Amino acid sequence: MNDDVRNIVLGVLATGVSGGFGWFTRTYVWRRRLRRKQAFLGLPTGSDCLFIVNRQMGGSENSVHRNDALALLEISALIKDCGASVQIVAHDTARQGFGERAEFCVGGPISNVRTTAHLESLLPGVRVDQSREAGPDRGAIQVGGEVYRWRPGAVEYVVLARLTVAEGTRPVFLISGQTAVSNQAGARYLARHHERLAHRYGDRTFCLVLKVVNSQAYGPDVTELAADVTEAARTPEAAAV
Repeated sequence: MNDDVRNIVLGVLATGVSGGFGWFTRTYVWRRRLRRKQAFLGLPTGSDCLFIVNRQMGGSENSVHRNDALALLEISALIKDCGASVQIVAHDTARQGFGERAEFCVGGPISNVRTTAHLESLLPGVRVDQSREAGPDRGAIQVGGEVYRWRPGAVEYVVLARLTVAEGTRPVFLISGQTAVSNQAGARYLARHHERLAHRYGDRTFCLVLKVVNSQAYGPDVTELAADVTEAARTPEAAAV
């Protein structure tokens, strides 16, 4: 074997080894990110989860607002990536506990009785004004001594929380917005920032208030963190005073 042939063979071998190592590295990183996503969302491969839908305000009992349906699409991509399946359940028929299956509950307490139960049981420090008459406090979110009021089309807020009852149980993701647009914004924020949230909180409970800016112009796209209210949200209001 002359020098030219030997160099060609060595070059081919080096390329093969380098390519194989690169493939192994990419696969390892991809699998590690997938496992982290599955652990954060409570969605191991082959599992199933619940998506609790609310009813459309002013609509029929079984109607769902278009933006709430879009919130499901935002989250469905995450569920599919994890190799899990989803069961869609109406808010007033989800008469079951939590922890056995991951759950995504969308909608404020006015239109979703499941949200009301989660707030009372798991986030006793969060209060939502449920008055149906027009007024400055309608739909306002109160937590940690702050009141988050919404101005339709200008400023809206949504509570995004990851809730667990015990170690090793599957989480509940609560997306409780003041409007259907803010519900979709909360779902989109979770879909876009789940890696950062997993890195910061891991498998722990958290509760965030997100601010949706100028939804009349930008829809659910411009959403920012208003406050991390985890401790205040978990503290009963009577004890916080």
